[in-house]
Amino acid sequence: MKESGSKYRYVLALSALGVVYGDIGTSVLYALKESFHHTHHLALSAPNIYGILSLIFWSLIIVVSVKYLVFIVRADNQGEGGVLALTALIGSFADKSPKTLRVLTLMGIFGTALLYGDGMITPAISVLSAVEGLEFVTPVLSPYIIPITIVILIGLFSIQKHGTSVVGKVFGPLTLVWFIVLSVLGIVNIWEHPEILQAANPYYAFKFFQINAFKGFTVLGSVFLVVTGGEALYSDLGHFGKSPIRLAWFAVVLPALILNYFGQGALLLHTPEAIKNPFYLMAPNWALLPLVILATFSTVIASQALITGVFSLTMQAVQLQYIPRVSIAHTSSTEFGQVYVRSVNMILMLACIALVLTFKTSSNLAAAYGIAVTTTMVITTVLFYFFARHNWGWNKYAAISLCGFLLIIEASFWGANLLKIIHGGWFPLVVGIFIYTLMTTWKKGRKILSDRMIALIIPLQEFLDKVKADKPHRVEGVAIYMSAHTLYAPSTVIQNYRHFKSLHEHLVFLYVQTASIPHVPASNRIKLQNMGPQIYRIIIQYGFMDLPNVTEALSNIVLDNKMKLDPKKATFFLGREHIVAKTNVNMAIWREQIFALLSRNAQPATSFYHLPRSRVVEIGALVEL
Repeated sequence: MKESGSKYRYVLALSALGVVYGDIGTSVLYALKESFHHTHHLALSAPNIYGILSLIFWSLIIVVSVKYLVFIVRADNQGEGGVLALTALIGSFADKSPKTLRVLTLMGIFGTALLYGDGMITPAISVLSAVEGLEFVTPVLSPYIIPITIVILIGLFSIQKHGTSVVGKVFGPLTLVWFIVLSVLGIVNIWEHPEILQAANPYYAFKFFQINAFKGFTVLGSVFLVVTGGEALYSDLGHFGKSPIRLAWFAVVLPALILNYFGQGALLLHTPEAIKNPFYLMAPNWALLPLVILATFSTVIASQALITGVFSLTMQAVQLQYIPRVSIAHTSSTEFGQVYVRSVNMILMLACIALVLTFKTSSNLAAAYGIAVTTTMVITTVLFYFFARHNWGWNKYAAISLCGFLLIIEASFWGANLLKIIHGGWFPLVVGIFIYTLMTTWKKGRKILSDRMIALIIPLQEFLDKVKADKPHRVEGVAIYMSAHTLYAPSTVIQNYRHFKSLHEHLVFLYVQTASIPHVPASNRIKLQNMGPQIYRIIIQYGFMDLPNVTEALSNIVLDNKMKLDPKKATFFLGREHIVAKTNVNMAIWREQIFALLSRNAQPATSFYHLPRSRVVEIGALVEL
């Protein structure tokens, strides 16, 4: 059994190479080149080459190896990662003031929103940077770079419906070949100039800033490109688990990246003109076309880290009621976190194509890349501080020492990336602010709507007392009334009783709740309460990474009179609110209008909860916000 478990761990680690590390593994295509971009006005001298390589080396060690692989992946919410999962954990801190919790929650939401912008840029810059290698094969292909990139992007998003596990099995071995090639290219060039390995000494990083001052600071925006994908690594935690992700990084990815970056540095020491594309010029002429093809496949794979991360974030956000219900499909029977969101997939594809057509080159896109990731990384570190203090019981000084050290580094990256805003960095910020506005508007709108509905209904016990006193006619069958308020009678049953003066023989008041944990075991999912003769209250609880299937959950319930509940023969009564925006002190009118629009376009509860369509009756209600 142990061997089987160990074998499965290696299989997951191989899949993780293709899904989790594709992004960070293809940064070698452009990171060092962009560090010497002409806008930095940086001399291509040996001290600068050593200095930038030292910065790259220690960025990989501190940000990815130490922060994410040693600490952050341990801050999981029952196996699930990502800034929103961490935010859900922070929200359960009972000893924090409401104001502090609100600030931390809003930070987490904003960090989540920024990852959507990053998810749009990553596939565009990754694929475009690889296809640009065709220019070195033959200049004749230059006019076809953008069309080829777009075709590849369409193909990439078309295969997402097959699921992460299928994609990982296909891409994992190919990515392993990619990292082996990176290592070989690096070793060959390091062999000619082994002195380049001295760049691992942090002295050269400090010397770099001493020589270049502010110019050295601006370069940090490009150096940061080597660690993009770190936050997606955390978001994809639920797809593979921390052990396979760590194994893949320390055994394959980290050594290959260091060897390749140092190999590029060795090449630049004796061939400075190779700066136009040091990655491709490391290879001999005969290997150039195969390398371009391999790089293209690898950059297609690179996009998986953010795409799958965005799918996971979307699922979490729906369950935690930060965005409206959307159609979500599980793509694996063994890994809960592997999902596909068709609407999000389509939006990402269209956004990537638009970015390629707008920015045209990977260098232009690099200017837009980084600001969203650095901001999210800073937010993750802040949230991790509170998590370590609360969940792990760290003392204040230990938590401040680690998080303060990380924040100094990340704040430096963040500040350097702020300089990119006018050159394209505005794009992910605009996307992030837009999605943040939608998420907070939906959350607040749902709270206002809930308060409005409560004002229109009565406590459940009061309704049951009235039924007991009236002794109405009971018609044959089972009626299931769904509601979000466990202590109140659903508006649907109140309206039914008011109009028809009768009730079904068996009454079930059903409440579906989302816990602040990713998964709720089936054994703890259902709570059945007898509220009177043939009247029941059922509470079904799901985790924020569980896909709710009410029909399946109810099929296992036996009522107290030995009658088995058959949801396919019962009648489900659902409320459907028609939202009318009205001037209100609780929320601006434009936000009310956005909420009303989102509400109208949300996936119907019948589909989201997997209810039998032929057994559902919807009762409308006009609600003014």
